[in-house]
Amino acid sequence: MIKAELFVMEEKTVGFRLTGHSGMDDYGKDVLCAFVSSAAYMTANTITEVIGAKAQTSADDGYMYVRISDGYADRCRDIFEGFRLHLMNIQEQYPEYLKVMITEV
Repeated sequence: MIKAELFVMEEKTVGFRLTGHSGMDDYGKDVLCAFVSSAAYMTANTITEVIGAKAQTSADDGYMYVRISDGYADRCRDIFEGFRLHLMNIQEQYPEYLKVMITEV
């Protein structure tokens, strides 16, 4: 199962952590992992490269972490909201493979 943890501070998303694999299909053929990974990389790249927000980032097999520095929450609000909505829609379709959690930080 993929676990997606969204970090929220004062009602604003400031980052996320993804862990695990969906297990829906074999490695390299798992479209659910591809959906989630693609959305996560697009979110991270938009935040760091397009918006220019300073962020802590880390990625490895079955793991991604992104946390923006203080002062960037307003500028990153829309991209994080789009990512949250995308994950919630995927979770509705595949609840046995993706769990989305909101963590107050």
